[in-house]
Parts: sequence; C-alpha cells; structure tokens
Amino acid sequence: MRNHTMVTEFILLGIPKTEGLETTLLFLFSSIYSCTLLGNVLILTVILSSSQLHTPMYFFLGNLSILDLAFSSTTAPKMLLNLSGQSQRISFQGCATQLFFHHFLGCTECFLYTVMALDRYVAICDPLKYTVIMNPRVCSILATGSWLGGSAQAITLSSLTFQLPYCGSNEVAYFFCDVPAVLPLACEDTSVAQRVGFTNVGLLAFTCLFLIFVSYIRIGVSISRIRSAEGRHRAFSTCSAHLAAILCAYGPVIIIFLEPNPSPLFGATIQIFNTLVSPMLNPFIYSLRNKDVKSALHNIFTKTGFVVKNT
Repeated sequence: MRNHTMVTEFILLGIPKTEGLETTLLFLFSSIYSCTLLGNVLILTVILSSSQLHTPMYFFLGNLSILDLAFSSTTAPKMLLNLSGQSQRISFQGCATQLFFHHFLGCTECFLYTVMALDRYVAICDPLKYTVIMNPRVCSILATGSWLGGSAQAITLSSLTFQLPYCGSNEVAYFFCDVPAVLPLACEDTSVAQRVGFTNVGLLAFTCLFLIFVSYIRIGVSISRIRSAEGRHRAFSTCSAHLAAILCAYGPVIIIFLEPNPSPLFGATIQIFNTLVSPMLNPFIYSLRNKDVKSALHNIFTKTGFVVKNT
C-alpha cells in the first residue's frame, strides 16, 4: 500500500463498444433526458396546482416524479458531457456521491412502488375505510419511510464500496460510478463487499416485488367479485398505470439478477433503460391512461392559453 499512490479521481470510460457513435447517442439521450425532465415537471406541476388531485394516490405519484427527476439526473448529465467530448474525469468524492444517490433514489423508488401497491389494495379491497386508513398522516409516514429506507440502503452500499483502498487503476469501464464497476479497482479483496451488496440489493428488490405481487393477487380477487363489467373495468383502470410502471422499473432489475454477468454492452443498455428511459415513460403511463390527470392538464393549458376554446 505504501508503494502506491492513492486514487483521488476516476476516469469514466463511457458506454462500452460505442466508439464512433458519440454524436448519435448524444442526440438520442439528450432528447430522452429532456422529455424526462419536461414530463415529470409537468406531472408534478399538475398535481400541486389541481385540488382534485390532492389525494393519496397522487401524493405518491408526486413523490415518484421527484424521484424520477433526481434519479435520471444522477447519471445523465455526466454521461452527456462525456459524449460531447468533455472531460471523462470524476473526483473520488464525486464518484462516491454519484453511487450513493443512484442507489438511494433507486431503493427509495422500490419502496415507493410497494407503498403505491398498498394504496391501490386499500382503495379496491376496503374502499369504505380508504380515507380513514390512508389519511394524510399515514401517507406522510409511508413516504418518509420510503425515503429513509432508501437512504439507509445507499449508506450501506456506499460504505462497503468506499471503505476499501483504491491505489491502482482509476479507469471505470462504465458510464457512471456503480458498485460492480468500481469495486474491481480496489486494492484489497472485494468478495465480502460484493456478496453483501448483491444480497442486500437482491433481498430488497425481491421483498418489495413479493409484497406488490401479494397485493395484486388480493386486488385481482376483489375485482373478480365485482358484479358489473363497468365496475371491474373502473377498478382495473386504477391499477393498470401502476402495473405498467412496475414492469418498466422492475424489468431491468430482474434481467440483471437473472444474468449476473452480462456482456458490457448489454449491461449498459439495461442500466440506460433503468436510469433514463423508465423515468421518461412514467409521466406518459400515468397521464395517457388517467382521466383525472388529462382533465387537470387540459385545465392548465386552457388557463395558460395553450388550448384554443371552440367558439
């Protein structure tokens, strides 16, 4: 250890096997990131400005929009700078911060999707007690617990990763600082950190997904007992957007765990979908299938003059 210089910065080598495609990828990812920012800001604005959307479901959706904004912004700006030919260097502290917020926001989102499944379960399976059970205090506690749980998970992963000494190569063969990309650069044995980190992330994802699965089994049973077709359709429509968002969020995670050693390009593609594409899709998923959101959007556009009323 004394014969080596401690690493003070890392070099992000970018997306593997994409040499010569920097301009194309810069345009593509800039467009996706812009849509992510615009869509989530719009959803958040609609929820805050429309009194009809001041309900538990939209309270959690507002939290999801904040998470999507921050989650995509953790990796996208640095990736876009690198694709544009700017410096690929990132400080040791910057790398640790990026890794922390990537897992903090990602884990918080896992918890929040579980809370949203609970909200849908109460709304459909026990509608008469919905306003009593999902009161503002309970919603605040659930949301706060999601953020605190994500923070605790991220602190654990960050501590495991950066308590190790880094004194050799500083080239990260990836487009952002993530545990699997940074740990191989450590000067000491990383097997314990790898096992604990993989187990923690896997256990969290599995537990949340299991609770969501159980909730929707109960929801499906309750919907099947509704006599009218219109009632069944209305109940299912309140869950379809959440199910689509869960598929987009957990799809990449499931693929990563089913293929723990993917090719560099495939792994990067999955992570790009997880960190950039999925946050962009959520506003479309929740607005296109939701009459309340579309109505609130129409009212906002009408007030601001973007919609011309028929005379």
